[in-house]
Amino acid sequence: MNAPARFVTEKGQPLYGITAEFATPAAVYHAAETIRDAGYRAWDVYAPFPIHGIDEAMGIKRTKLPLIVGAAAAVGVLLGYLLQWWGSNVGYQTVVQGKPFGSVTEGGWESFVPITFEVGVLLGSFATLIGMLALNGLPRHHHPLMKKDRFLRTSDDLFMICIESKDEKFDPDRVKELLKSAGGTNLDLVEDK
Repeated sequence: MNAPARFVTEKGQPLYGITAEFATPAAVYHAAETIRDAGYRAWDVYAPFPIHGIDEAMGIKRTKLPLIVGAAAAVGVLLGYLLQWWGSNVGYQTVVQGKPFGSVTEGGWESFVPITFEVGVLLGSFATLIGMLALNGLPRHHHPLMKKDRFLRTSDDLFMICIESKDEKFDPDRVKELLKSAGGTNLDLVEDK
């Protein structure tokens, strides 16, 4: 059972957040700095194209995805090497290239490099895909903003900021005042369902 919503609209629907439109990339950039400096954490900027420096303006920290991918690739390299070592020296002892068993210490490791590399790449690529989806909260089959016709213009020519109601500092009146003071127009309440 879901907890009751902290804020509701006039219709009694749970409130997802409040959106505001901005005319230019520079305007939304400066508004993002204003919202970041006000201490809000649950909000996002929507634009039809990437805006240089918007991550810094929003105060977004670096992602942990490179660490996840690096760790998975290292595990893949280790597993690929150990699998080949075990297969050739313990499980299925076969004379290869006329070398004795256990010749890894005598220069036979070179034959393990291609598979070791490929298993590292394979696990790294799986970690990239799964980690990216998990960290982004995807797949998400429904997003409340998609019900707003004006929001759909963010893929064409509109810049928008949405401050979500789950933010600890969220207060509808203060958020509206902040968005207006940052240059936002067409403020709109977004219902969660």
